[in-house]
Amino acid sequence: MDLLPGESPQILSKSKLRFRSLKLVNVNEGDVLSETPYGVDYGRLTNGLTYYVRSNSKPKMRAALALAVKVGSVLEEEEERGVAHIVEHLAFSATKKYTNHDIVKFLESIGAEFGACQNAVTSADETVYELFVPVDKPELLSQAISVLAEFSSEVRVSADDLEKERGAVLEEYRGSRNANGRMQDAHWVLMMEGSKYAERLPIGLEKVIRTVSPNIVKQFYKKWYHLQNMALIAVGDFPDTQSVVELIKIHFEDKIPALDPPLIPQFTVPSHAEPRFSSLVESEAAGSAVMISCKVPVDELKTVKGYRHLLAESMFFHALNHRFFKLSRKKDPPYFSCSAAADVLVRPTKAYIMTSACKQNGTTMALESMLIEVARVRMHGFSEREISISRALLMSEIESAYLERDQMQSTNLRDEYIQHFLRNEPVVGIEYEAQLHKTLLPYISASEVSKYSENFRTSCNCVIKTIEPQAAATVDDLRTVVSRVNSFEEEGSISPWDDESIPEEIVSVEPDPGHVVQQFEYSSIGATELILSNGMRVCYKCTDFFDDQVLFTGFSYGGLSELQECEYFSCSMGPTIAGEIGVFGHRPSVLSDMLAGKRAEVGTSLGAYMRSFSGDCSPTDLETALQLVYQLFVTNLEPGEEDVKIVMQMAEESVRAQERDPYTAFANRVREINYGNSYFFRPIKIGDLRKVDPFRACEYFNNCFKDPSTFTVVIVGNIDPAIACPLILQYLGGIPRPPKPILSFKRDELKGLPFTFPSTVIREIVRSPMVEAQCSVQLCFPVELKNENMMEDVHLTGLISKLLETKILQVLRFKHGQIYSAGVSVFLGGNRPSRLGNIRGDISVNFSCDPEISSTLVNLALDEILRLQEEGPSDDDVSTILEVEQRAHENGLQENYYWLERILRSYQSRIYSGDVGASFQIQDEGRTRVRSTLTPLTAQSALQRIIPFPCKKQYTVVILMPQSSRFKQLKSFISSIPVHYSTDAKAYNLNVTLKYLPVCNASLQSDMIDSQFFPG
Repeated sequence: MDLLPGESPQILSKSKLRFRSLKLVNVNEGDVLSETPYGVDYGRLTNGLTYYVRSNSKPKMRAALALAVKVGSVLEEEEERGVAHIVEHLAFSATKKYTNHDIVKFLESIGAEFGACQNAVTSADETVYELFVPVDKPELLSQAISVLAEFSSEVRVSADDLEKERGAVLEEYRGSRNANGRMQDAHWVLMMEGSKYAERLPIGLEKVIRTVSPNIVKQFYKKWYHLQNMALIAVGDFPDTQSVVELIKIHFEDKIPALDPPLIPQFTVPSHAEPRFSSLVESEAAGSAVMISCKVPVDELKTVKGYRHLLAESMFFHALNHRFFKLSRKKDPPYFSCSAAADVLVRPTKAYIMTSACKQNGTTMALESMLIEVARVRMHGFSEREISISRALLMSEIESAYLERDQMQSTNLRDEYIQHFLRNEPVVGIEYEAQLHKTLLPYISASEVSKYSENFRTSCNCVIKTIEPQAAATVDDLRTVVSRVNSFEEEGSISPWDDESIPEEIVSVEPDPGHVVQQFEYSSIGATELILSNGMRVCYKCTDFFDDQVLFTGFSYGGLSELQECEYFSCSMGPTIAGEIGVFGHRPSVLSDMLAGKRAEVGTSLGAYMRSFSGDCSPTDLETALQLVYQLFVTNLEPGEEDVKIVMQMAEESVRAQERDPYTAFANRVREINYGNSYFFRPIKIGDLRKVDPFRACEYFNNCFKDPSTFTVVIVGNIDPAIACPLILQYLGGIPRPPKPILSFKRDELKGLPFTFPSTVIREIVRSPMVEAQCSVQLCFPVELKNENMMEDVHLTGLISKLLETKILQVLRFKHGQIYSAGVSVFLGGNRPSRLGNIRGDISVNFSCDPEISSTLVNLALDEILRLQEEGPSDDDVSTILEVEQRAHENGLQENYYWLERILRSYQSRIYSGDVGASFQIQDEGRTRVRSTLTPLTAQSALQRIIPFPCKKQYTVVILMPQSSRFKQLKSFISSIPVHYSTDAKAYNLNVTLKYLPVCNASLQSDMIDSQFFPG
């Protein structure tokens, strides 16, 4: 098999040919990589501030800015633990120039998002502030740079400022104390034992957050925030870099550096000769897991030799992960999944990490398998075929990056320069990196790659940890496994890896091409529609947004809502069982080898009302991607005993994990209250899994992708019709049409789901056992959009959801300081996708908070929503949400994903009647009308019309609370409106992740029903 395919010139794009003809470089291993970053105006002001400025037009009229500060939590003293993170919060709250969260208001007013983890991050070694702003108006860039200048030296730390922000920081702290947070913290302490890093987690201590004084915070800020510890990075659509450098000088150059600032101390992580072991029992863990971490000092990349080592290391992880994947798909696998990677933990220390997820009581088996595999590599190395596959993968990745080197996102380039400043990582440019790849990769041998297995020796700086919901493996058990594997290796009793046979071609017999029955041009959206001889409808749009990207989605009406209860659970397991067998005619472990060096992915989805497939590929791998689609339709799956056994083990582990999660009972109760107790909405249980008929599951899945005449396919990306159309005809047009229609449904005749929102007010508490107190709130309102106003109201619903999110965040966080973030989500998938009738759904508000004040915060949120209904929003409020929506729209117009989604929505819209261009235009006109007529008055009217008015007459509230005594349960909610009252909730399980868990965006969501369905 040719792992570096040499396609014929007629199917190679010009850009691809340019990569293939890219010259090698004449380098020596000792050659030093340039310390000056590539492609950027780079310098240092006299006061010590470093700057990086680069012009980049992706996306247009936007700039990605950052202030990187070499100050993190490791610099804190004992009484300061958490202060570095508090400073980050205070920066957005008040500075010398901006007060009362005016910075946040400024960002939102220009369409820049503000939210949890979107604008700043604090780690052990550094703090980074990031802004992504429009620059179509000259003053916006200047003002954004001035904000970062304020962060550098003018953060205000008054007692009032600190008190307002404590609640948000405490809520972030509380959110970090879930099962994942506790496990991560415990692992961090184990890894860093003996160093200051072990006691300086960035989130800090609860006691410090609650009681630290303004003086201590101010002292930390003044002591460490100095310009020589900072860099300003600006990458964006600038006409020139020099004018931006001048703006940086205007806002920073008058800042006087401290006379004798302290140097940033260097902290070490001590080595240890013996491995450290930990058997952590975490009752809320999602499952059993094993982690092996081997620490090494960070070795700065400075020379071509170092770059070669980096490539060899990447090849090692590709090859090892490929083995892990194959092992996870064998009979009686030792784990469900396993992966290896390298990561810089802190400034001086890097770790080689292996992590696996396994069945309950299976941690010692997983550990032994992981250790044996790296020992096998040490003893026998990788095969030449494994190395060829890894080499092809790396070459494919760099080829894609090279082809899109002029289309790199500004945020990605900004991140490169951040790492150059913080970690001294060289930035040599994609073209030179591509040349190095082409020059070095062919000469990296199997033995050179295999040597990286030495980094996983358990004899030095190794930490081995298991995580289990119930105690099974002990530390002594782990020691025994390590000793046993070491003995195997010493005795030479580990056999070489056995490569399986790989077919040459994905499609064994080329299909006869179909032909075009009808062709339509939609010039308004630049799209062409083909009706193929087998009935499939294909619409393609050629774009130049990314040179190495083609996206596609095919959908057909008719999904899980058509099933009877007796077969629902079996059929809903169809994609999982089919995926294990191999939906494209080859087992997943075999197909991964066949696709080496190619960039082509295809996946499937079954929803309530639709079934779909989606793909992402390089233009030159479009044939491969379409071959996969062809195989999807012609493959008849039959379950094997082992396939079903593995899937059911994984499914049962998943269900048990959900039963342990405190949020499960909460999510299930939200769904039960808002959507009823139909089998479609009920969570799957262990008993349901044991009734699954795998043959019926595969039969149903086979039928879902059998009849091409029911499918509409949309393709968007860098495609040449002269090359793509013959491939479309062969592999899509060549899909045989069955003699009789299979799962052929009319959208207006689909079976709707039972969906009835409560007609009154329901306020309920769900109490779950918790290791540490957590509290989550969902406030939900029914939505019903009239068919006659549907087009405008769909757009209005999106806008008012953003308005609600903005105003609730202002009240609960900025005014009262009691939450970290809030999300408002919209669900409009309550109906079948018929062109008749009203649209039903809901709008939900989600946040987490201190359990003691959850009911009070719900009432405050209701008060604010009612105020907006009765008084309307302000002119500034309306301007802000319009600006945010417009900026998102402008960004989207430069993305293939956006156009794919827009065209799909046009096909799936209620107004679609055969002309996708007209449908697209009507939706666009609806958006324009809504934007042009949105005022405080019309927004107020929409709030009264779209959600119940007054809002307090019909809603549901479900609050997740920690389990407590009966007396406290009765007392805690006495001030609320107790239409329903709860006792301890039964811990149901949750089959899929639902929108009820807190989200931080106000997007139109319908993923519970069908990801593609959009009623407008």
